[in-house]
Amino acid sequence: MQVITSKDNEVIKEIRKLKDKKYRDLSNEYIVEGMKLIKEAIEEEAHIKQIVVCEDCLKEEGCVEQKFLYQIAKYDCIYVSSKVFGLLTDVVNPQGMLAVIEKKSGEDEIKYTEDIIVVLDGIQDPGNLGTILRTIDSVGLTQIVLSKTSVDAYNPKVVRSTMGAIFRVKIIESENLVETLKNMKKHKFKVVATSLAGTENIYEMDYNKKVIVIGNESKGVSKDILEVSDTKVKIPMLGKTESLNAGIATGVMLYEYVRRKICKKDGGF
Repeated sequence: MQVITSKDNEVIKEIRKLKDKKYRDLSNEYIVEGMKLIKEAIEEEAHIKQIVVCEDCLKEEGCVEQKFLYQIAKYDCIYVSSKVFGLLTDVVNPQGMLAVIEKKSGEDEIKYTEDIIVVLDGIQDPGNLGTILRTIDSVGLTQIVLSKTSVDAYNPKVVRSTMGAIFRVKIIESENLVETLKNMKKHKFKVVATSLAGTENIYEMDYNKKVIVIGNESKGVSKDILEVSDTKVKIPMLGKTESLNAGIATGVMLYEYVRRKICKKDGGF
């Protein structure tokens, strides 16, 4: 087993570049880190380009299951020293394994067969985006639309916080969100923007053929998006807090959608 010990190795330099969004876009690749995410990538048949293994991970008894080692042996594995792995990892206490994944092709087509489509307008926090992707996956939806002003969905922090949902949710990046929303309306979808000034609350609206727009953490939904929306809705607050974290707000709305589906199925709504 050959172990790479130099940070100047060409393969290592190319992987290090993937920490930068510009290079992720150019190469159409991103990094996932940790054994759990790599296992999910294998199970979901993601296109794994390379798997990087820290030699220390192999030295520690019980660190990696033998069965998992057999699984990753089917892929292009490279082995590196702990010093080199430290240059690649984005984690404080890394597990000693990461993978380079190719983004899915043909991710710009919006599917209009689902009840609702979630759109994010300027979301900046990687944890929020990761939580929202995970929530979308949990309610059985399969896509999300992001404005170009939103944080990169393939940012390592986003990828980690999705807990594997990144492999199942189609990520559609919109260059012009206003035009994208107008086109969605042509497909008989109504655009619902979340706003503190909303005249309707989320428990009064129906969840059939709706585009739900979640805005920036501090500024909310932008003015031009509000203008193209059909309805502005709010989450009713009984306490003194005026607004919720974007990830939590999305979860509240999506699980109202789930409640409606369950009640309808059981004949109680």
